[in-house]
Amino acid sequence: MNIAIIGKSGQLAFELSRELKTTKHNVTYFGREDIDITSTASVEEKLSPLSLEVVINASAYTAVDKAEEDTEACNAVNALAVKNLAAFCKANGAFLVHVSTDYVFNGHKGSPYLTDDPIEPQGAYGRSKAEGEKALLEILPEASCLIRTAWVYSSHGNNFVKTMLRLMADKPQLTVIDDQVGTPTWAKGLAEVCLCAAVNKTVGVYHWTDEGVASWYDFALAIQELGVEKELLDKVIPVLPIPSSQYPTPAKRPHYSVLDKQTARKAFASCQPTHWRKQLDSMLEELKA
Repeated sequence: MNIAIIGKSGQLAFELSRELKTTKHNVTYFGREDIDITSTASVEEKLSPLSLEVVINASAYTAVDKAEEDTEACNAVNALAVKNLAAFCKANGAFLVHVSTDYVFNGHKGSPYLTDDPIEPQGAYGRSKAEGEKALLEILPEASCLIRTAWVYSSHGNNFVKTMLRLMADKPQLTVIDDQVGTPTWAKGLAEVCLCAAVNKTVGVYHWTDEGVASWYDFALAIQELGVEKELLDKVIPVLPIPSSQYPTPAKRPHYSVLDKQTARKAFASCQPTHWRKQLDSMLEELKA
């Protein structure tokens, strides 16, 4: 199968490249220096010669707070680019796998979000991702897979886990928000699901995270506990819970954004979700190695 991966420097693309090394697919990776997905001409010029069967869009503007000021760049990558890729795939008979976010929901529901729950993004980042979803589902509903995820981390790139490990090594104590609840997701598992969707051309909207529920505070405590156990940290420091009101940010975050995975469990039966704590353990083992 001829596959293009858009976004070669991010966490998801890193994990996709590792998964694809063991397959026989013809894979081409595109970073920002290789293609301008906000330009229809660039998309056409770079992708047309490849006779693609599948495009996996692993690129996104994810600087949530910066997006509140940098809305034009955020919208270009998260909305316009998705429209361009969907239009290309429609014209060329290719299947598109696209990754979206829990930030399209308002965070007020209090029980896991279903794939068809109404979306109501609370900030610029969420709105841009919602616009990308809308474009995809309008242009390419019969040949696309939209996968919403949340709290993604990996041994590659910058993320909450690596930030916590650094701060826990440097600081005498930390405060972490305890009233935002979701599910941490190792990018490795997400990559497996994206490939499953690509190979089987699984059409529809799905939710995928690791299993279980946590606050950022719970997540931080687990990072410290496992970090000490694996000798990635040499001491335990106090980690104190605080409400979001004590840590104001430019962007509003969803207070509750657990995603319901029932339909995904059936659609991607070969990729059953694993509890977030077990996934964190595996990722930290990898980091240690």
